Amino acid sequence: MSPDAVPPARTRLVEVTRTYLRLARPGDLRPAKVQDPRLAFVPLDDPSVARSRFFYKAVGEAWHRHDRNAWSDEQYAAYLARPGVSLWVLRFGTEDAGYVEYERHADGAIEIALFGLMPRFVGRGFGKHLLTVAAEQAWAQKPHAVWLHTCTLDSPRALPNYKARGFVPFREERYMTTISG
Repeated sequence: MSPDAVPPARTRLVEVTRTYLRLARPGDLRPAKVQDPRLAFVPLDDPSVARSRFFYKAVGEAWHRHDRNAWSDEQYAAYLARPGVSLWVLRFGTEDAGYVEYERHADGAIEIALFGLMPRFVGRGFGKHLLTVAAEQAWAQKPHAVWLHTCTLDSPRALPNYKARGFVPFREERYMTTISG
């Protein structure tokens, strides 16, 4: 192998548990906010494919989030153009600290489809803050429920944060997947 060659990525098959959680009522939310005037939760009025891909990779790569990497730009654009899909960004001053992607479903529920922090903002209490403002914004859209899912490949802080904010598990499934690393 030449010195410039990249060694092949090692892959392994792992069992994953996916947990679905919901807030049935706005009053079920147990808020936890960071009191810092530099934090703002703002909508992306016209999210581009490039910007969405950036967030998807920056937030999810460490947690083996890769399903959308196979989407063409056309597929991604079509998804983002759907009426029930919206993206919001947690800003810390002038920096993007995290993001949330919402999807309103035909039954009227809102899914927090994607959620996460940029790696440099992890461990500062911003995850509980982001989940609080994300849930509040979801409820402002008058759904009958707000839900999300996580899995055992996600940050070990994810599930405890969701439960601490009042989200209650309602379904669990197991599946096998291949991961690199």
